[in-house]
Amino acid sequence: MSMIGRLNHVAIAVPDLAVAAAKYRDLLGARVTAPVDLPEHGVTVVFVELDNTKVELLAPLGGNSPVAGFMAKNPGGGVHHICYEVNDLRAAAEKLILGGARVLGDGKPKIGAHGLPVLFLHPKDFDGTLIELEEVAAPGGSS
Repeated sequence: MSMIGRLNHVAIAVPDLAVAAAKYRDLLGARVTAPVDLPEHGVTVVFVELDNTKVELLAPLGGNSPVAGFMAKNPGGGVHHICYEVNDLRAAAEKLILGGARVLGDGKPKIGAHGLPVLFLHPKDFDGTLIELEEVAAPGGSS
C-alpha cells in the first residue's frame, strides 16, 4: 500500500510574489488566492487553484527565511518542493526515518499553509527534490 496519496501541490519560489501571481491570474486565467504570511516557515504564499491540484507560489519572508538561500542560488525562481498527502504523518515519518530518510528541522510536524501538519524530507534523500508531506483526513473522513 502506498504511503503517499495525491499530489497536493508543487511549490515554486519566486522573486516577486505579486508579479508571479498576476502572471498565473491574468495570462493563464487561473484562480489565485490572496497572499498569506507564514512566519513559522519564513515565507509568504499564494495558491494557484487548479481542478486536480494546486501550485504554491512562495517568496521569502523575514531575514532568516529558509527560502532565501534557494533564491540566492536561483534569483529568477524555480521549483522549490513537491507536496504529497499522507493519512498519518507521524507513522510516515517513523517509516521514513527507519528507512534512512532525514526529516528536516526538529523532526516534529509544523502547521502548514492549509492549517494541517506538515514535515519536510531532505532533498538529498529524494534525488535532489525537497519533499513536503501534509497530513490529511483518511478517505471518507472529514478534511
